[in-house]
Amino acid sequence: MGFKENVSDIIKNIGGPGNVSSASHCVTRLRLVLVDESLVDIEALEANELVKGTFSASGQFQVIIGPGMIERVYSEFVTQTGAEAVTKDDMKKEVAEKGNVIQKGVRMLADIFIPILPAIVAAGLLLGLNNMLANPGIFYDEKSLLDVHTGWTGFAEFINVIANTAFTFLPVLIAWSAARKFGGSPLLGIVLGLLLVHPSLMSAYAYAENPGDVEYWNLFGWDIAKIGYQGQVLPVIFATWILTWSEKQLKRFITDNLQMIFVAPLALVFAGLLTFGVIGPITMTGSNWITDGILYLFEVSPVIAGAVYGFISGPLVITGMHHIFLGVNLQMAGTLGYVTLWPIGETVTLAQGAAALTMFFIIKQNKKLKGVSLTATLSAWLGVTEPAIYGINLRFRYPFIAVMIGSAVGSAYLAAQGVKATSVGVGGVLSFLSVYPEHWAFYFTGMTITFIITVGLTFGFFKSNFFKKTADGKAGAKSGSGVKNEKKLKAKNVSV
Repeated sequence: MGFKENVSDIIKNIGGPGNVSSASHCVTRLRLVLVDESLVDIEALEANELVKGTFSASGQFQVIIGPGMIERVYSEFVTQTGAEAVTKDDMKKEVAEKGNVIQKGVRMLADIFIPILPAIVAAGLLLGLNNMLANPGIFYDEKSLLDVHTGWTGFAEFINVIANTAFTFLPVLIAWSAARKFGGSPLLGIVLGLLLVHPSLMSAYAYAENPGDVEYWNLFGWDIAKIGYQGQVLPVIFATWILTWSEKQLKRFITDNLQMIFVAPLALVFAGLLTFGVIGPITMTGSNWITDGILYLFEVSPVIAGAVYGFISGPLVITGMHHIFLGVNLQMAGTLGYVTLWPIGETVTLAQGAAALTMFFIIKQNKKLKGVSLTATLSAWLGVTEPAIYGINLRFRYPFIAVMIGSAVGSAYLAAQGVKATSVGVGGVLSFLSVYPEHWAFYFTGMTITFIITVGLTFGFFKSNFFKKTADGKAGAKSGSGVKNEKKLKAKNVSV
């Protein structure tokens, strides 16, 4: 088939034009909101030479095309279907209307954390670089690079200042992103974030050490503690929601020509009073309970805690629930100065790539699927696991099971050794840069254990009789034809 015929074939196998509610695209994928995903013929769709794989997540059916070609495919797709072309943000809003409360909450956290993640990852890498320069035994026996080459000291100190900036002003980043998500003014979000870490306030770290030294504002008999919210996550999100809500309410009652004068100060005063007086203390206590609870689990039984977290890390990515733990990691980085969950959970990134690579050697007949497995491996080891998950491992099922078991064993080992990282870092093969250098030996050992077990189990499951029926890549495919899909749509009174 030619290019246009291939696009027509894609349309037919997703249920026809009438099954497309809206369409968007990213760098590599068609992002579609479909009327009925059960009408998709995945097996026929993935046989199309333009398609590298498919998966469904967060209310979107996504067709992997690849960089460069995706723009041509998207343009032709919209032309042939007449589908409503929307931006990714508009599609997120449309999808957000679907799902239960938990799903909406997870999407909200993802939309808040993902925009600030590059700053956090950059800070983590720079902290790792500083640790490499300052820790003895990495480049020289019993001495650090700074001990031997003292001229690098100033550079290391400069790097450390840059790295700590993101965590020093973490509430500012979160408030800015949350204000955008809630539909308020990002600038007011920044001001609120700065307010929460104002130097005239007693820092959250100093308060934790000497709570009796805190000072108070007396507002007509109401004593409000002058405590900052350095390193906090939940209090900032709640405070920003209050700010955005009050901003919207004020704009309803204040005329346009007076809004610039009154809206911002009134909203900030209202949100500030509620945050410092009520919401902040409650949510900060809850955040600290969550952090302390997780640390307690890893102190009582690190092997079990690590194994459970490693085992569920893969499924969490599918459901999107991993974004909740991103918030926990940010809370740890901001309040403790290190994170435990992130390095322990990184075994799943290696395991997804290891399983996909193993499938490259197992798959014999389907050359296209072999190519997908290889590119998915590279993607996973660079920190993006979705192509490996949806393109290969979930498709065959048994590689994903191997990933869960391999990750559980590797994470149990890392937890038992108390491996910690400076912050959330870049995923994949460079993840060790964010791990404290004194833990590198344990980290590499845990990753090796994960790799060996994942590869071994994937091969073992492939040889077992139970999984042999999935060896040709037919697992998970939904059969059907374009004609049948059109009949189903007509029965649902959907135009085709």
